[in-house]
Amino acid sequence: MLVATQGQPVLNPAASLPAQAPAPKTQPASKLIARNINFHYGSFQALHDISLEIPTHRITAFIGPSGCGKSTFLRTMNRMNETLRNTHVDGELLLDGENLLTLDVTDVRRRVGMVFQKSNPFAKTIFDNVAYGLRVNGIRKKSIIDEAVERSLTHAALWSEVKDKLQKPASALSGGQQQRLCIARALAVEPEVLLLDEPCSALDPIATLKIEELLFQLKEMTTIVIVTHNMQQAARLADRTGFFLLGRLIELDDTRRIFQNPGKKETEDYVTGRFG
Repeated sequence: MLVATQGQPVLNPAASLPAQAPAPKTQPASKLIARNINFHYGSFQALHDISLEIPTHRITAFIGPSGCGKSTFLRTMNRMNETLRNTHVDGELLLDGENLLTLDVTDVRRRVGMVFQKSNPFAKTIFDNVAYGLRVNGIRKKSIIDEAVERSLTHAALWSEVKDKLQKPASALSGGQQQRLCIARALAVEPEVLLLDEPCSALDPIATLKIEELLFQLKEMTTIVIVTHNMQQAARLADRTGFFLLGRLIELDDTRRIFQNPGKKETEDYVTGRFG
């Protein structure tokens, strides 16, 4: 489907929306609630009063132009931004009612896993990559680790491809396999929330399709939040979509509404290709 913009047709992401069953009358409970989140890099304010709710066992996508704050907010959700010097965050970020900004950071990163734009397997075997988080969390029993590794690789749709190569280096895998390995590594500690920052941007279309199919299945197990520049991907994947611009959350709504009938002009301009 094409939309005319300044005399030029542009692809409408809404055309990618699959036919879906009507939404249930009862909405899922919120897994994460952000209240007035502000984030600063030194004197520069990157996020302005972000307040939103992330529903349980759904996929929520964040879209917006480069530098709009969506990845910064994602990293705030498991406190990865604390690894950067001279940063400051205030507000509340509630996971089942507990403020993640005040909890022990190790506990936060066990409960809120993250997968990055570029696959980053450790310089270890496939097995040890997946087992890493378990060992960090004090699990030493071999049978428990073996079971968790197999379960996580199965959930990441990778077990059948690597079950005979578990002692091979992770670097021997293809790019798409490495990204699924990183997802398996995050899943091994059974996180309540899985964050993904542009997880398919470096992958070919076939590997991207595998990741998207995987995420559809994983939302039965965990709550998923994904940042993507690919609006067609957001339209295909997400139950809800949020649009960020200049460090502010402009709009968050059901994905179909965001792409077909957005409530804000800025959102409409972005999804129809007038800017971005």
